[in-house]
Amino acid sequence: MSSQYDNLKKGERGAWISIIAYLSLAASKLIIAYIGSSAALRADGLNNTTDVIASVAVLIGLRISRKPPDKDHHYGHFRAETIASLVAAFIMVTVGLQVIFGTVQAIIENNPVKPNLLTAWTALLAAFIMLGVYRYNLKLSKQINSSSLYAAAQDNRSDAIVSIGAFIGIIGAQFGQYWLDPVAGLLVGIIICKTAWGIFRDASHALTDGFDEEQLDKIKTSIAKHPEVEEVKDVKGRLHGNQALVEVTIYVDPELTVQESHDITEKIESLLDEKHDVPHAHIHIEPYNEEKNRDD
Repeated sequence: MSSQYDNLKKGERGAWISIIAYLSLAASKLIIAYIGSSAALRADGLNNTTDVIASVAVLIGLRISRKPPDKDHHYGHFRAETIASLVAAFIMVTVGLQVIFGTVQAIIENNPVKPNLLTAWTALLAAFIMLGVYRYNLKLSKQINSSSLYAAAQDNRSDAIVSIGAFIGIIGAQFGQYWLDPVAGLLVGIIICKTAWGIFRDASHALTDGFDEEQLDKIKTSIAKHPEVEEVKDVKGRLHGNQALVEVTIYVDPELTVQESHDITEKIESLLDEKHDVPHAHIHIEPYNEEKNRDD
């Protein structure tokens, strides 16, 4: 259990890196976009301001998740991390819609402005910075099995793509294609909303006790291969933050002693932990009756 809390602490490092990067980039983009008259870079800067808030939500979620179990939370506070992802998604979609409405209005008004070339290089530099943050957070999220940090990494990648899109739009405007700059801003808003939807979908699936069916099938197959398991009756799973909780009902030889049956459950628990990264499993034993089970 201590290793789980250590992993959450490591995850905070990734959240802090994202916060520092986003604060720096948001301030730089918004100032340069104002000076250089770029709708695309302005939209990109606004995107980064939401990312700051989302990263803070992830950081708070990781910190709450580290709190040990208490009388009100017997399984710990790991779901705070998933709730943080959900909050981040709501913040992102709100700003994404604002960016879309703002750029659509700019397109309708059709007031062409040639943005300064400095705005393009700012967007390109920001893209490379966010690709570096993305690679760091993605690697760290896989090491510590953190859903919220993985969501943050996907957001980092989207931000890099958004900045590249802004760069292309601004460069196009340099050659007289002024419509490319606001259209790039519109695409930024759409990408923000799409990323928010993906994070919302995964977080809500976990919070409503959704679990990967393919993973359940693999778990069931592994348990069925155990020589002392006559049959696997049922396997259920749910996520508690980044922890998988699994309930299994198996049939065993009815002649086994209580101690022998208990030993089987311990072996299965070790199997699930080592092979499927399931640290918490509840194994229910039932006596095997060949004729009755065949009828069932």
